[in-house]
Amino acid sequence: MSFALRFLKSAPITPEITDLEHVKVKYKHWRVRILYSMFLGYVFYYFTRKSFAFAMPAIMVELNLDKGDLGLIGTIFSLTYGISKFFSGVLSDQANPRYFMALGLILTGIFNILFGFSSSLFLFTVFWGLNAWFQGFGWPPCVKLLSYWYSHSERGSWWSIWALSQNVGSILAVGIVTFCLVQFGWRWAMFIPGVLSIMGGLFLLNRLSDIPQTLGLPPIEKFRNDYADTKKTEEHQEKLSSKQLVSSVLKNKYIWLLAVAYFFVYFIRTGIGDWTTLFMMESKGYSQVGASGIASLFDIGGFLGGFSAGWLSDRAFRAKRGPVNALFALLLFVSVGSVWFIPGGHAWMDSCMVFMIGFATFGPQMLIGVAVAEFAHKQASATATGLASWIAYLGSALAGYPLGKVLDCLSWEGFFICMEISALCSVLLLLPLWNTTKESVLSRVKKTLKEEEVAT
Repeated sequence: MSFALRFLKSAPITPEITDLEHVKVKYKHWRVRILYSMFLGYVFYYFTRKSFAFAMPAIMVELNLDKGDLGLIGTIFSLTYGISKFFSGVLSDQANPRYFMALGLILTGIFNILFGFSSSLFLFTVFWGLNAWFQGFGWPPCVKLLSYWYSHSERGSWWSIWALSQNVGSILAVGIVTFCLVQFGWRWAMFIPGVLSIMGGLFLLNRLSDIPQTLGLPPIEKFRNDYADTKKTEEHQEKLSSKQLVSSVLKNKYIWLLAVAYFFVYFIRTGIGDWTTLFMMESKGYSQVGASGIASLFDIGGFLGGFSAGWLSDRAFRAKRGPVNALFALLLFVSVGSVWFIPGGHAWMDSCMVFMIGFATFGPQMLIGVAVAEFAHKQASATATGLASWIAYLGSALAGYPLGKVLDCLSWEGFFICMEISALCSVLLLLPLWNTTKESVLSRVKKTLKEEEVAT
């Protein structure tokens, strides 16, 4: 890790600019630049993540693979990606997000291209697993930048705008991958996203920056007079060691509660996202193009759901994330059950329900991440979200090979029973956090750190 930190070393803190007007101009410029750079960068990350999901039916037919084989590839991706997000989260809290995010994107592009040249299940799993590892370099630097450039009372809205990149990336992936499938075959559906992602990594190297203090700007809390507690403490002054970063997260029960809820949300998100196209073709008789079109509404609904969740939490609930998370989880339970019971031949009803599942899934998928980052010490935000994402992607992993085997044994009825149980569990886990605030959690985190400091 020490070698990696030297290579990805964070930029040095520079003296704070005293001219307030100059500070305002620089903050305005960099906040917009950071946002659109992260947004576009994560769109490219999604090109190289969703390419396989949409190419899956064509790969299955051409190479004579079954659902279990395809699910195995997805499971390896999810397990590797989850582990990577935790360890890269610890690394990212101490590294320069500019280089960290760009390096990961370039390497994911390379491994997508190598996947496209392969034909065996073994090589598929190797290259898709390596792709997953470097996919884990995308989320943590974005969390760090969102925590340092946007303050508590506005963060839900800014974060929700950035989170739309996931849906934009998925929607564009549908168009690009489907076009490549129809015109050139599934291999080009891997090549093109790979090349685009390498170009995207070079773009990030040019546009991103480190935290505000490396540019001579004051902390965002000071600039906006928007502190998480009444004492107006500046957390950036309390330099934490790697051990303290991890300890402050592992001993935070609220982060664990959110992480387990994340597990079930991601199980549903991956299950619906990866298997809906096949469900619509096998169970309801749609063509490849028609099924892909309905499946794409999952991400279109998610586009609106993620943005709405952030906006509602900031405006309607005064930056409290708990109520919105719980309400969206309840909507998810209802909408998943609805699409299951819709009879065949009702395309508009299928479309509406897949849209609603996306809307209800991406609300808590985005906002749980915000809550986790805010319930952690500021310097441990990427570590906390990395841990929660690790747990989440264990759920995502279950939506691969294990869910594929459920489909082989119990067909689509077993699939939807698993989805409904998971939705209900997410509701039950998120309801107790309805009234939990950032201030109350942070006070407990600081108390724990002080107790450990005294003990050592």
